[in-house]
Amino acid sequence: MFKKALSMVLGLVIMLGLVPAFAEFGPIAKDEVKVGVICIGPSDDGYTGAHYNGMELMKQNLGLSDEQVLYKFNVVENSECEVAMRELIDKGCHIIFANSYGYMNYMEELAEEYPEVVFSHCSGYKNNGENFNNYFGRIYQARYLSGIAAGLKTKSNKIGYVAAWPDNAEVNGGINAFALGAQSVNPDAVVYVKHINSWGDPTLEKQTAEALIALECDVITQHVDSAMPQVAAQEAGVFGCGYNTDMTPMAPEAHLTAPTWNWGSVYTAEVEDLINGTWKPVNYFYGLKEEMVNISPLSKNVAEGTAEKIEEARNKIVSGEWDVFTGPLYNQAGEEVLKEGEVLSDAEITGTFMAELLIKGVEVK
Repeated sequence: MFKKALSMVLGLVIMLGLVPAFAEFGPIAKDEVKVGVICIGPSDDGYTGAHYNGMELMKQNLGLSDEQVLYKFNVVENSECEVAMRELIDKGCHIIFANSYGYMNYMEELAEEYPEVVFSHCSGYKNNGENFNNYFGRIYQARYLSGIAAGLKTKSNKIGYVAAWPDNAEVNGGINAFALGAQSVNPDAVVYVKHINSWGDPTLEKQTAEALIALECDVITQHVDSAMPQVAAQEAGVFGCGYNTDMTPMAPEAHLTAPTWNWGSVYTAEVEDLINGTWKPVNYFYGLKEEMVNISPLSKNVAEGTAEKIEEARNKIVSGEWDVFTGPLYNQAGEEVLKEGEVLSDAEITGTFMAELLIKGVEVK
């Protein structure tokens, strides 16, 4: 599906007469291609673990050996990531993926310095039109579905959200989408947000979840990397929605479902295109329809009727009939920021508009 969507994007560009001067990369013999991967966390956490699983799936899909994919784990979002990328370049990597927002500017600079190498960045927004692109997904769609599960499960109508960073479009988009999903089945639901000012800190994640539970939140969700918020939920006898991977095994008595990623789709598409000599510097931003995002299987803990409500919403999104950020939409002060029937653009979802927006029914604690 990625290739079909990519072809449609390129076809539209050509049809409009906006033919870009793409650089040529490849073809490269499959047994010679080398792939570098820069990761913010370890291979077994929620977020980087999902990327690692996707990269391993790419290796399997394309028949690459272990030696052809070089990983750098636990790389900090500062000059350390530049050092790590240079090491991968020195080892002959033809394409380098980086899975965290803070790597973006470093990749942009190195892409200019090394025009013969492809740099592909996750969760940012920059693209130089030559050898540096961006990939991410409409995870807000999956968060909306998980919000339905939370809204049907809560008894206190207080749902806790362990969030990474304030004033970040990706984080706020997830909070807002989750809240909208919960409110779609439970108009009285309120989402209490606490930020940890980090993408991942297992100790702080658990402590923050516990603080939300102390505020009478009986469902805990998260935009942080580990399963510790779900562990905290289980220990307290409440429920939760995880993130990145199915966290039911870590909290079998608490977990409801989790927004999940299929990173293997984009990794397979990009590396295969590089091998074939057809790689282009286009951005990937796909959702439920393209199966890049989803939710994990509903656990035994969900409320009755959850599956039906989620399927109803999923069908509307996948068909294109409706999307999550369709008006009317109101900010925390109750002011209308999107009129009925209007839909936020991708630029608004990924940019300043969303970074500055929290909707009615969301409270930062």
